[in-house]
Amino acid sequence: MITATRFHDCSIGHRVWGHEGKCRHLHGHNYRVHFTCSAGTLDTVGRVIDFSVIKEKLCMWLEDNWDHKMLLWDNDSVEISDDTDPGLVFVPFNPTAENMAIYLLDVVGPKQLEGTGVFLISVKVEETYKCSAEANNV
Repeated sequence: MITATRFHDCSIGHRVWGHEGKCRHLHGHNYRVHFTCSAGTLDTVGRVIDFSVIKEKLCMWLEDNWDHKMLLWDNDSVEISDDTDPGLVFVPFNPTAENMAIYLLDVVGPKQLEGTGVFLISVKVEETYKCSAEANNV
């Protein structure tokens, strides 16, 4: 299998609901998210997909939807004085690095890459330089 990978850096706030330590508080990270794509065959140029298309379809989705936003689980009981703030993003999962990777792989990737003949097969979410979570479809 041949793959193409591109990463994107973004700043995202979150709170891990139910966490036993300090991550239960609102805080943020400078994330690095790696998108790995594959296709049945290479295109006529000899690529899985042009890296600029990964940027356009996946990296820019991160930039537009999660960068400089606060991710909160829609089941979280945190009290927000203005839940209409466009900087708040309520997601259908507890925003751990693992759940973010799964959501990007299973929900965002297929929608964003629809019609390209390319599939997102792996997403690695680096929460810090030392800690990451990865979801794979292989």
